[in-house]
Amino acid sequence: MNDEGTPNRTDAQQAHFATTNWSVVLAAGNRKNKESQIALEQLCLTYWPPLYSYVLRRVTDTNEAQDLTQAFFERLLEKDYVADADPQRGHFRAFLITAFKNFLSKEWAKAKALKRGGGHCNISLDFAVAETQSALDANSGLTAEQSYDKQWAIVLLDRVMERLQTEFIRKGKSEHFTELKGYILGADSETTYAHVAKRLNMTEAAAKKAGSRLRHRYREILRQEISQTVSEPEDIDEEMRNLFLVLGL
Repeated sequence: MNDEGTPNRTDAQQAHFATTNWSVVLAAGNRKNKESQIALEQLCLTYWPPLYSYVLRRVTDTNEAQDLTQAFFERLLEKDYVADADPQRGHFRAFLITAFKNFLSKEWAKAKALKRGGGHCNISLDFAVAETQSALDANSGLTAEQSYDKQWAIVLLDRVMERLQTEFIRKGKSEHFTELKGYILGADSETTYAHVAKRLNMTEAAAKKAGSRLRHRYREILRQEISQTVSEPEDIDEEMRNLFLVLGL
């Protein structure tokens, strides 16, 4: 997407899409394919917090919520749940919450009996990381579904910011990222480009140009991250609209 918000789809980006995680999982359609299994595990490691936030709105006991979340991923990674995914509605976000709801309704009693950490799940869920935001959501008046969508958006944008920051650090420009990140979604109310330019020892025009490049790169990474959770390139824009709607941006 360019600075005016127009999507850019180069041949290189199209080629990249063919190897993104969710499309790999859907193409294989089962856990017997090693590449598909690895891709599914990576997606689960990234996007489990929204499910935990969802189930916290459905049960009153935190330990039970953790047990249910851990048990779900154990089954997801061991069973052929992905075979039931509809390629025509191939958003990983939608697949994951639907599979989780089915799991809760069909195997609630069995899951409650599973001791946390007693299964053979190949991924480790750090529940402490998700506790703070989930606690905030508990007092927000959001439904379980709304909490899930909000946490999904937060996780995705956090990944984008982490990737962007890492790029700047590798280039030896961590200070530039710190000073300019407030301009990613628009004007920074806390400072001005003149102040940023002074702190970074550059002209105001150069600071504005750097801010523009930062926004452009942010959108590129955002599209890349979203592309990993949908089955077709044309689904990216729909997911972006949903993301901004959920966050009120």
